[in-house]
Amino acid sequence: MPARFLIACLTACLLSVTASAAQDRRPSHCIALANAVPGIAVLHNAAFRDPVPQYTVRLRYIAHAMFLLEEPGGLSVVTDYTGFLGPTGFFPNVATMNRAHGSHWTTAPDPRIPHVLPGWNPEGGPADHHLDLGSLLVRSVSTDIRSDGPGGGQDGNSIFVFEVEGLCIGHLGHLHHEPTPEQYVALGRLDVVMAPVDGGMTVPLPMMIRILKRLQSSVVIPMHWFGRGTLAAFLAGMADEFVIDETGASSVEVSLRTLPDRPTVVVLDPTYLQDDD
Repeated sequence: MPARFLIACLTACLLSVTASAAQDRRPSHCIALANAVPGIAVLHNAAFRDPVPQYTVRLRYIAHAMFLLEEPGGLSVVTDYTGFLGPTGFFPNVATMNRAHGSHWTTAPDPRIPHVLPGWNPEGGPADHHLDLGSLLVRSVSTDIRSDGPGGGQDGNSIFVFEVEGLCIGHLGHLHHEPTPEQYVALGRLDVVMAPVDGGMTVPLPMMIRILKRLQSSVVIPMHWFGRGTLAAFLAGMADEFVIDETGASSVEVSLRTLPDRPTVVVLDPTYLQDDD
């Protein structure tokens, strides 16, 4: 058997094993090489109870690391859910949480929420979420955190990935280290990523900038920033390779057709939900 053929077979097997370990042979359109489709612009300023246009996802920055994700079929997710969304009776279909500290989770989630996904495994080991709701897939990639408390240490944080309307949307959670090569493989393509940019409580700012430049997501939304000075330092570090779009809005609507043709940092202002919004 020719040596070239043997090498090709071994390479294919290794790639298959890596992908299987990362995703346990579960289907994911994000675990693939793909390019963003050049578009025209992102859209802003929709109320959270407004219908979401077809083929579009709306992301609203609520507070700290908490976002509301909505899709056209009416499904919704709140990330790093703390139990308080604002003066509203709204509750999402899915709430994800991380346990680095109390502003990323709650011990008393709203009992009306059908799916509450902790980013840690109470029994130890990695969280391994794979929630398929048809038009929305939610999965997790475990990372470590700096903590000796319950749920801390190894596998104490999850990067949640939301696959919806052809988009791959990632929320890095309370990330405390650069992802390993295996974790980058498990993440796959991220068209949109929500990234903590405080530079201290999570990863140092130069490391976060390096992570985001490696991911090369079409849209980066900074979160977990403490004051405009922290945010400005992050934007300055990204400006050489990313367009900076300081929207003045709290929400953005994205679709495969409207992803920017250059990687863009979209700055959203956090705003709690309220029913008259």
